[in-house]
Amino acid sequence: MRYFPHTDEDIAAMLKLVGVGTLEDLFSTIPEDCRRKKALSLPEAMTEWDLNRHMRALSLDMAAYPEYKVYLGAGSYEHYIPAAVSYLLERSEFSTAYTPYQPEISQGTLQAMYEYQTLVARLLGMDVANASMYDGASALAEAFKMSFNIKRKRKTLAISGVVNPLYRSVVETYFAPTEYRVVELPYLQNGTTDLSGIAEIEELAAVAVQSPNFFGCLEDLQSAGEAAHLKDALLIACFTEPLAYGLLRNPGSQGPDIACGEGQSLGIPQSFGGPGLGMFAVKKDYVRKMPGRLVGRTKDLDGKDGFVLTLATREQHIRREKATSNICSNQGLCALTAAMYMASVGGKGIRDLAGLNRDKAEYLKERLREAGVKMAFETPTFNEFVVQFPKGLEAKYEELLGKKIVAGLPLVPYYPELAHHYLLCVTETKTRDDLDALVAEITS
Repeated sequence: MRYFPHTDEDIAAMLKLVGVGTLEDLFSTIPEDCRRKKALSLPEAMTEWDLNRHMRALSLDMAAYPEYKVYLGAGSYEHYIPAAVSYLLERSEFSTAYTPYQPEISQGTLQAMYEYQTLVARLLGMDVANASMYDGASALAEAFKMSFNIKRKRKTLAISGVVNPLYRSVVETYFAPTEYRVVELPYLQNGTTDLSGIAEIEELAAVAVQSPNFFGCLEDLQSAGEAAHLKDALLIACFTEPLAYGLLRNPGSQGPDIACGEGQSLGIPQSFGGPGLGMFAVKKDYVRKMPGRLVGRTKDLDGKDGFVLTLATREQHIRREKATSNICSNQGLCALTAAMYMASVGGKGIRDLAGLNRDKAEYLKERLREAGVKMAFETPTFNEFVVQFPKGLEAKYEELLGKKIVAGLPLVPYYPELAHHYLLCVTETKTRDDLDALVAEITS
């Protein structure tokens, strides 16, 4: 899409057509006391060189890779990105592509989304995946919204207390102004969800369980599904680390009705917190209740393969009250990135990479145990886990920041009962020397 700037003559002609004299007159309906009278207090313009220096200085204030050794996970993961993925994304037909409003004209965009859907469905073990959503948190909220559309007379949803706290916050924000209520399921001493209370919840539409959960512990999705289905409710399998399914049983093999979560690990840089990628897949029975876009493959009049926008049940396309979602961003470029990543790494590569993540995390666990550090939960994990550091480590934590080491995420802001507990994450980006150095620093 080309950009055509407006000349002064163009602007004058448009203003004359709408019957106003100046651009300011367009805002005359805004009350005077709601308008800003003074110019914005902005700094002086910089040269490109000065701006680059300024941005570099700002970035150095952040504890980020590669200057820092970061052992944070909690929903955003540091992974190597194949050079082929970065190169391909720089091609202009990908990086400047936008959602087509006459979609069948853009066969390349539709095919890319179709391939993405296929790869996601295979990774998650589900029947069908949509052409992406905004991020993992909004995907979970939309999954609950979809559940209420399926279970129309139900007014309650249940969410595990060890689903990512930020995801739970988004869900609560979605439903706080509505008639629906959110029930939080507590966690057990082993770090997994207590499913026993599900049987007592009335008007239950859906249950959401994350695996690996926020503590890194693997959940029993099979049992969660059985408990939900006994109440004629849906099971939503949530995730923040999709690479785990290169090693673990995928959600679809354990009985959920919906699988959704964050796809940032699949070739998307952390970028100081965004953008992300909302992955969303369902059983075939629920495909017409699924939010977002769905691309399909068909034959044209000449019998050649072609791609079409099969479903687009969003407010942008149909009457608002009939829409399944008001999410208008499908993160097309991020979805394309994930498709490129999965295709380039391949099934065996994802298995090997997942195994490497798990093995390095287990190595750090064992070294910490040898040094006398207690594991908070003995439940199996993937690439992140919770440790209970001795009292006084807060000072050491700050000292390590000075040495450019971020020694995990303190959990007390999210779980006040877990004072001195930290969530540690290890990916393939950490070497054995890095892990040994972390243990030595913590225990010195």
